[in-house]
Amino acid sequence: FRKWMDYLKENVCEFKWKDVKRVINEIVHDFDTLPCVDFGSKPRVGVVGEILVKFHPTANNQIVQIIEDEGCEANVPGLVDFFLFGMLNPAFRHQELTPNLKKYVGAKGVVAFFEKLRDPVRKALAASERFEPIMRIEDIAQGASDIIDLGNTMGEGWLLTGEMVELVKEGTPNIVCCQPFACLPNHVVGKAVIKEMRRQYPQSNIVAVDYDPGASEVNQLNRIKLMIAVAFNNQKEQAEEQAAQVMERVEEGASASR
Repeated sequence: FRKWMDYLKENVCEFKWKDVKRVINEIVHDFDTLPCVDFGSKPRVGVVGEILVKFHPTANNQIVQIIEDEGCEANVPGLVDFFLFGMLNPAFRHQELTPNLKKYVGAKGVVAFFEKLRDPVRKALAASERFEPIMRIEDIAQGASDIIDLGNTMGEGWLLTGEMVELVKEGTPNIVCCQPFACLPNHVVGKAVIKEMRRQYPQSNIVAVDYDPGASEVNQLNRIKLMIAVAFNNQKEQAEEQAAQVMERVEEGASASR
């Protein structure tokens, strides 16, 4: 990480498009071939929520560190989607509220431009062994629309719900939804959709945690640890179920050979 960060700081302003593609492929290759100690499969825990609390370690009381200390893998969706979410909203307003073809075409064009810039990253990750390609913002919106209306654009809006759907579909069913105390938009698109998320995705294990200067850190930690305990239990049950299925197929094969 430090090697590539230092390289980019010194050279990124002089990059041409071919340099961008080359460097992206080299970065992914380096992380893909990084020697790793096999500690077995770890539960993956996603972090979503209000934009500051989600990303700032001080605001979320070092939640990524907590997740990793508990023996899990933290998965935090990227920042670019937040900006693309804001760029895409005029398209919804044109289709469902006040028609404005100019803004609609502009929104679609800007989003398409930035998604084109992300294509080399998407292709490099898709070709890797350890990573999954990033989703397009339109696909995130589509996933969110099954849970919440895309007219919810205040705060993190439908993006927060879409990120939870994205995480579950990509194999991260355990999620912490970080929200500032009394933040109404976040409660609507975060905490309020958990019941429907669990109905549509029974494997989802989601906890909403309030962050506020007056909130109890012990209470926050207990809620996160309880969710992680459930994550480990679910992983164990899933492994036992898969093992039972394998044994069943082996026995069926042995019976057929006899």
